[in-house]
Amino acid sequence: MKKLFSLTLVALLGIMVAGAQNQVDPMTEGMECTTITVGKKASADGSVMTSHTDDSHRSRTNIMVEPAKDHQKGDKQTLYKRVWAKNEPGKMARYEDIPVGEIDQPAHTFQFLNTAYPCANEKQLAIGESTFGGRAELKSDSGLIDCQRLCMLLLQRCTTAREAIRTAGELLKQYGWIDAGECLTIADKNEVWHLEIMGPGKGKLGAVWAAQRVPDDHVAVNANASTIREINLKDKDFYMASDNVYSLAKENGWWDGKSTFQFAYAYAPSTRTMIACRRREWRVFDLLAPSLHLDPNSENYPFSVKPDSAVTVEKMMSIFKDYYEGTPYDMRKNLTVTDKDGKTVISPMANPFMKSDELKLHKINGGWNELGERNIAVHFTVYGTIIQCRADMPDEVGALCWFALDNVASSIYVPIYANVTDLPMRYKTDARETGFSKDAAWWGFNRVGTIACQRWGDMHKVIDKTWEPLEKEFLSGSKQIETEALRQLNTGNRAGAIKTLTDYTNQCGNRAVDAAWNLGDYIWTSFDGMW
Repeated sequence: MKKLFSLTLVALLGIMVAGAQNQVDPMTEGMECTTITVGKKASADGSVMTSHTDDSHRSRTNIMVEPAKDHQKGDKQTLYKRVWAKNEPGKMARYEDIPVGEIDQPAHTFQFLNTAYPCANEKQLAIGESTFGGRAELKSDSGLIDCQRLCMLLLQRCTTAREAIRTAGELLKQYGWIDAGECLTIADKNEVWHLEIMGPGKGKLGAVWAAQRVPDDHVAVNANASTIREINLKDKDFYMASDNVYSLAKENGWWDGKSTFQFAYAYAPSTRTMIACRRREWRVFDLLAPSLHLDPNSENYPFSVKPDSAVTVEKMMSIFKDYYEGTPYDMRKNLTVTDKDGKTVISPMANPFMKSDELKLHKINGGWNELGERNIAVHFTVYGTIIQCRADMPDEVGALCWFALDNVASSIYVPIYANVTDLPMRYKTDARETGFSKDAAWWGFNRVGTIACQRWGDMHKVIDKTWEPLEKEFLSGSKQIETEALRQLNTGNRAGAIKTLTDYTNQCGNRAVDAAWNLGDYIWTSFDGMW
């Protein structure tokens, strides 16, 4: 009877979650995605890192391995434009791709991990992403390449960050950018760059862009705002830009040609005033370099800063789980109760992932309804990546993507090596296609996050108690597996090494999904008397 009761509750919750996920909070649109980058001398193990949270209500939820391929002369690749799919009763909000044209295939394309925004290839090239929009009049439909397709093209064709930026410039000049302003954080095993791109204007073909390198001993962040300001194109080791970077601003009256040119203020000035962007920039830098005592209300922060201590993967994971706890910007701060000792504490019913209507109901200042505030961790994250590129390891082992599904604060990062041959079917299955189903891994994690928001103060402790030891196990286990894979590579057994990494990746993924479903059952049934 107890088992039947639990299964019935799971089914009912599935309907609740499906309905909730189909409701897009209008206040969150356009404030999606955070990416943090780390130079090789700023990281604890010498790895270069980029990262990404796809904070979207519509992105696909699956991850697949796209194998390397050889192509014949004349082979073409179809390019697509992402548009909002028509809302259908009972179906989740989603994007759909419509074909816009074709381009020539190169002779060979590299293997890559195909997430909604493709993220890493077999040669240790990795990409994070954050949308910042920019001036609306720059948007053009006279082209073929949007952000997702550009990520794919670069991972298929390039091996280093600099090559990727040059290739992006060539492709966009020839085929045109058809997306809003985007920042791509492009890493290889030696360095990481931020590439900011916008269209050339309505009816025009091409793009305008600038790229800035993160110093090796620094960290940087993009949180839906342009952060590249002054550029020095004579310093080719740190800056690159499109041929029209100055002329386009001047002809539109966005720069007078005399004052100091600042890319962000010429092409995306409104993004520098958005508190939802600036606050995340401050929070990342304050967590990594608190000695700087940066003002949380500043309009601008440094492009990059030197962290107070070397950055570990574990530290990156903790930042992406952050919701301003212990600061004046914690959205729960005014929702208090008196505990058994007579102290005023944050209510266990309060959660840091309230939607705009909830914030209005509770009259919470500093939330979506007032200033557009948002956390780093949010309920509408589809997936997150933290990618390590490591020069001290061969490519087969060096490119490691830590991958989390749904709200990172209630989820777990699992290791996925970029050279694996396959992934668990549940990770390859798109939850937006299946609807509520155990066949799609995302639903297991989404269900945990959805339930936890009903009593976050108590439930997140149980979630942390489940995920923290497993995440530590994945981190330590990865080191052991890498040692074995390196041993196999050194003996000439490349196939064996790839199989070792594939088996471990799949084992960790399956363990995490199974644990998510069990955890969801546990918190649903264990807290039922407190609702």
